[in-house]
Amino acid sequence: MLEGIMIGLSAAFSIQNLLMVVAGCLVGTFIGMLPGLGPMSIIAIMIPVAITLGDPTAALILLAGVYYGAIFGGSTSSILLNAPGVAGTVATSFDGYPMARKGQAGKALTIAAVASFSGGTIGAILLMIFAPALSSVALLFHSAEYFALMVVGLSAIAAFAGTGQVAKALMMTILGLILATVGEGALFNMPRFTLGIMDLQSGISFITLAMAMFALPEALFLVLNPARGASGAEGGANKITGLRFSRAEARAMAPVIGRQSIQGFFIGVLPGAGATIASFLGYAVERNIAKGADQAEFGKGSVKGLAAPETANNAACTGSFVPLLTLGIPGSGTTAILLGALIALNVTPGPRLMTDTPEIFWAVIISMFIGNLVLLILNLPLIPYIAKILSIPRNYLIPFILFFTMMGAYIGQNNATELLILVGLGVMATIFRFADYPLAPLLIGFILGTMLENNFARSMQLYRGLDFIVERPMTLGLLVLALLLVLLPSYRARRARKRAEGVADGD
Repeated sequence: MLEGIMIGLSAAFSIQNLLMVVAGCLVGTFIGMLPGLGPMSIIAIMIPVAITLGDPTAALILLAGVYYGAIFGGSTSSILLNAPGVAGTVATSFDGYPMARKGQAGKALTIAAVASFSGGTIGAILLMIFAPALSSVALLFHSAEYFALMVVGLSAIAAFAGTGQVAKALMMTILGLILATVGEGALFNMPRFTLGIMDLQSGISFITLAMAMFALPEALFLVLNPARGASGAEGGANKITGLRFSRAEARAMAPVIGRQSIQGFFIGVLPGAGATIASFLGYAVERNIAKGADQAEFGKGSVKGLAAPETANNAACTGSFVPLLTLGIPGSGTTAILLGALIALNVTPGPRLMTDTPEIFWAVIISMFIGNLVLLILNLPLIPYIAKILSIPRNYLIPFILFFTMMGAYIGQNNATELLILVGLGVMATIFRFADYPLAPLLIGFILGTMLENNFARSMQLYRGLDFIVERPMTLGLLVLALLLVLLPSYRARRARKRAEGVADGD
């Protein structure tokens, strides 16, 4: 291992590879800031550029830099515009955007940058130490375990619901699961619920739904509620205050970053899990373990609520390289494109990659340390200028949001039908917001719904029924964990109520 690290250091610190790290981070960060243009699109475009380099190590370092750079920069549009264009940064908007609305956009971007750097760096350390051992653990997860993991993700919906909103959150989750069934199913290659519209055969695009749930309602709210865009309590976003966070906030963030770096990394190791599930579970875990005023602050601009998903998604992004490099198994759409790039460069990922071509394996890991440092150096000086987006007058900001929303939806599927779907879902989301229904559970249900159905169908076929639940202990354990996550908020609420009644009786 030490010999491999030394080989990786000499390869990663060559002039060409250092330039590739910087170029990848730059491209990834700026593309990640644009809603609708996620890492998948830009990596697909960059593959021909990478192949022309001729050097597999430099090519993979460049593409890896684009990947984690896009995840790092993806928080910007979530925080400033409430327009998450990448699934992994949806949870960032839950507390990042409320902080920006309070006039703390600079601080929110600084926290996101520090949390992203910490998650990515700790993830790279864990990748370096545990990659060989974790490749065998990842093989233990089959369809049944992935189904149970999706159920665990869905059981965390209570964390995204406000006081007395658990029933509403459940309804929105079910609606998200329903929307996920549009298009061709897992069991039968037949279109479902498409209403005869050919463009819906591949299902509803995530980017379209994310824009419709968050960005479009925000633009409509700015039109319907002029005070929201003006200065004052609602429009504090126009006053950009300091970029620094206090020592007390740093102390509050430290354990969150530590926990979510580890949790996010191990979730990223599992093929098919990735940054999205890591960010949602990270947010849910931190909200569930928070107490009193800390828990009440979640969803209103909590420092912990912003640091948790940003740390988790960057750690998971690093963790996703474990199955890719050691097993040749893509854990997400983005790593599937990276796998295609590796094959095009005549590199065969798998257990022998570490021994046959250590300069590629270790150089990529060492480049992650350099890349995270480059991203921090690039992003921190730009924060004051990026944050000024929110000081744009409302009559200019609304068309700006609408333009990027429409552009993101159109580029995602490259057809005009997406714009009609976007408007329809956006109006529906605006109505839900007026009725005080949480929108995050709907998106969680949609994202996890397809994976849930596919893995459930595969498990049913392999085990001829529901026997897989009792035949696979890990599946049963994950389902029990999901049950505990559902019951825990109710138990805590009942205990708090009894305690309040006891205090009242004492008075």
